[in-house]
Amino acid sequence: QVQLVESGGGLVQAGGSLRLSCAASGRTFSIYAMAWFRQGPGKEREFVASINWSGDSIFNADSVKGRFTISRDNTEKTVYLQMNSLQLEDTAVYYCAAGRGDTIRSRPDYWGQGTQVTVSS
Repeated sequence: QVQLVESGGGLVQAGGSLRLSCAASGRTFSIYAMAWFRQGPGKEREFVASINWSGDSIFNADSVKGRFTISRDNTEKTVYLQMNSLQLEDTAVYYCAAGRGDTIRSRPDYWGQGTQVTVSS
């Protein structure tokens, strides 16, 4: 069982940066792949980025490539999402997720409660 708690969301101007954190509880954090998803107003939840257990395999959605960076610290049981060059369309609730490496992008096993990111003009 893994419990996930996101933090770091907030209000930022377009072009600015934020770093989201996701703290995990449970002794088996290091075996899980981790991912970030987001759900914008009136939109379905979408995949943002994922990272495997060791941190050497990363996938990014096309919409965030070159702007967002996912990373993890297994010692701290934390996964991060560094978001740069934020755009209005990045406004969403961002969710942290954990699961198997082969299904993390489609069917994560665990979800956090979400943190709001709002980008203003």
